[in-house]
Amino acid sequence: MIKKDYSEVIVLPISDHPSDKTWYENIDNLLKSVFPAEQFCLFGSRDSFIPYYSGRFETVELPEHGDYNATELRKQYAGKVFDSNDLRAGVLYAYYNQYTKVYPTVDIACFRNNKTEILLGKKATNNKWRFIGGFADPEDDCYEAAAKRELMEECGEMEIGKMTYETSHKINDWRYRNEADKIITLLFSCDFISGSPAAQDDIIDLDWFAVADLPKMIENQIISPEHLQMFEVIITRYRKN
Repeated sequence: MIKKDYSEVIVLPISDHPSDKTWYENIDNLLKSVFPAEQFCLFGSRDSFIPYYSGRFETVELPEHGDYNATELRKQYAGKVFDSNDLRAGVLYAYYNQYTKVYPTVDIACFRNNKTEILLGKKATNNKWRFIGGFADPEDDCYEAAAKRELMEECGEMEIGKMTYETSHKINDWRYRNEADKIITLLFSCDFISGSPAAQDDIIDLDWFAVADLPKMIENQIISPEHLQMFEVIITRYRKN
């Protein structure tokens, strides 16, 4: 965009770096290697690189010119859709040049009666029994907090014990089956202390089952297939012989 409007300008790429020192040394070396006989003055605007630069060249902070805020401008235009080929091409370019992502979710094995019974739920999109769970949120302080929040959202308020990490697995979720992005879930367990669990949010049914009956439920194919590996972990660790 700069080159289009200012053809005489020379644009040099510089990668970001976690070390400020390495970053400004890279700038200095780049300038001296391209223009070995030149002297330089580096200009920066509000909230620029200047406080982090300790290189060999002079720096000058430019005065503000108008009350522009890039963050507010992005918010202003983020929700607008312009009917143009350029916009659609830009959206496609941005989408296909993202890094592939892992979406973290949490699932909960909630036990009662000395870990002989487990609380399971059903969703409207899948009429099979599954662990209670969902996506971790940016507002969650940790995955244990996310697990507790999901349990309360889908089963109502109840008193539980400490969340204990059990295992993690990639989930073959139908929404991401043909996508490069995937879900990896963290399974936690906790002890039910008191309350009256009731199905809510996207859970349509909720019930307690004997841990000893889980192998038969798997055999009868009434356990959600994407959770089978985690059920095997729970059976191995907690089924009483």
